[in-house]
Amino acid sequence: MKFRLRWLVLAAVVIGTALFGYFRFTASTQIQNFTAKVERGSIDDVVEATGTINPIVTVLVGSQVSGTIAELRADFNSRVRKGDIVAVIDPALFEGALMEAKSDLANSKANLVAARANLEKLNAALVQTKADYDRAVGLSNGGVLSQQQLDIAKSNFDSANAAVNAAVANITQAEAQVQQKEAGVRVAQTNLDYTIIRSPIDGTVVARNVDLGQTVAASFSAPTIFTIAKDLKTMWVFTKTDESDVGSIPIGKPVKFKVDAFPKETFLGVVKQVRMNPTMVQSVVTYDTIIEFSNPDLKLLPGMTAYVTIPLASVENVLKIPNTALRYKPPYAPDEILAIYKQYGIDGAERAQASSDSLAAATPPQSSSPGVPPAQPTNRPKADTAVVWKRHSDNSMEPVKVSLGITDHAYTQITGVLKGQLNDGDELIIRSTVPKNQTPGTLRR
Repeated sequence: MKFRLRWLVLAAVVIGTALFGYFRFTASTQIQNFTAKVERGSIDDVVEATGTINPIVTVLVGSQVSGTIAELRADFNSRVRKGDIVAVIDPALFEGALMEAKSDLANSKANLVAARANLEKLNAALVQTKADYDRAVGLSNGGVLSQQQLDIAKSNFDSANAAVNAAVANITQAEAQVQQKEAGVRVAQTNLDYTIIRSPIDGTVVARNVDLGQTVAASFSAPTIFTIAKDLKTMWVFTKTDESDVGSIPIGKPVKFKVDAFPKETFLGVVKQVRMNPTMVQSVVTYDTIIEFSNPDLKLLPGMTAYVTIPLASVENVLKIPNTALRYKPPYAPDEILAIYKQYGIDGAERAQASSDSLAAATPPQSSSPGVPPAQPTNRPKADTAVVWKRHSDNSMEPVKVSLGITDHAYTQITGVLKGQLNDGDELIIRSTVPKNQTPGTLRR
């Protein structure tokens, strides 16, 4: 009995070892496929972007003169109207400069009056010397007056004439000085007027950059005192959209967006403008898309981050497949994959559709390491057709060529089956694991 029992135990161990080795060998030499089912449902093709809320018009109110802030008549969130006084700079120095300019102007006008009076005096002297010279000429011709006396009379006449011309020049100079001093008065008056700072528009003060008693210097550039937003009841969202999306965004398209301040509310807007000013960051080109929306309750404030959703297309009750199935490529040798294509009637240029890049633009790749951001997607046009791999019940796979519709970046619409068959509920391979002792790309069926 003991001998027979030992043989039974030994036989059980041998059989167990053989079964374990068989299943382990079988498991280690077979490819394990992971699948996802073909579904029927709806797909919404949207463009998602992040933007910043801004007023339509923002004016920086500054000072054109330097001085100390004497009054502040507006503050944060103040409603102001065009022409309202929002700040006053201490006018003492500018009032003194205006008084000095006016004094200089009065002095220049007095000099002009004196120059004109001097001209009249010299004109009278010129008339007298002219008469004396004419008499001297007559007497000289009659032999009564000597040549020396005639020369003296002529010299006096020439001197009087030159004095008159000099007086006329003095008057011109005095008039120019009067104009210069008048300009100085206007400049001084303008500088004094600039000490009163007024709002250029109707709006809301969104920023105040100075305090009472602070000195502002306008020597090189006008310092900003207030930032005034024109109308916060109608605002814009500045969003950055990818170059591959701007061709699908029409002007006037309805848009939805959310903000962190009101996470349960959805706000509506329309596409106002796609600006033709590209921005390139790390070879990624984006364009500013302007979303206009109404803000009647003033709930949304400038600077808030908006999460924008721009709907492009929507379909319902259609056949859809996961995008991971479109990127799948079997871990076989290239000649083996070509043989499979030929077996199922996929030849020529159609083989290129099996590339895993067929939907690289539709779904960005995910990072494989925690904490590492995903790589930037390749901005290439989405393929119109692709080859997906259907798994049969015996774990064999069949390539099926399909035509693609819209995508929501998780699922893609199937608009038609070009080669093979694909029905609701079929299993598509999305990933495969190969045995540890094998290298992907060298396996044979």
